[in-house]
Amino acid sequence: MIKALKSLFLLPESDSNTDRTQRVQLAAAALLVETARADFTQSASEEAALEKLISESLALPRQAVHDLIATASARVEEATSLYEFTRVINDYYGPEEKLALIASMWKVAYADGDLDKYEEHLIRQVAELTYVPHQDYIRCKLEAKPH
Repeated sequence: MIKALKSLFLLPESDSNTDRTQRVQLAAAALLVETARADFTQSASEEAALEKLISESLALPRQAVHDLIATASARVEEATSLYEFTRVINDYYGPEEKLALIASMWKVAYADGDLDKYEEHLIRQVAELTYVPHQDYIRCKLEAKPH
């Protein structure tokens, strides 16, 4: 019983590069999916932005992007907090990658032309949990804002 509980909190020792890559991609995709859902509506423009950002940043084929989004959506439904996703990001992303993730979240939030307070709150939470400086959080927001 104790061994089973410990396994929930420890990363596998034999973590291959493929497993690690999949876990990081899933965490990043889940945060982007959560951004699209934060305002309780998911518009076609947000979905298109989500697919485009994942495809470009991860260099995945279209079907792999759809599969990743479906898996990430299911994980978001099951998640009780952002910690399981931000922990992976903190474990494997450097400062530049974290900043790129925050910038992508802003792009998804602005994709429907309307920034909702829940989207902004979510992105702020993720920025804080991943130790992205506030000035960088604001800069990404301003750069993503449609003119």
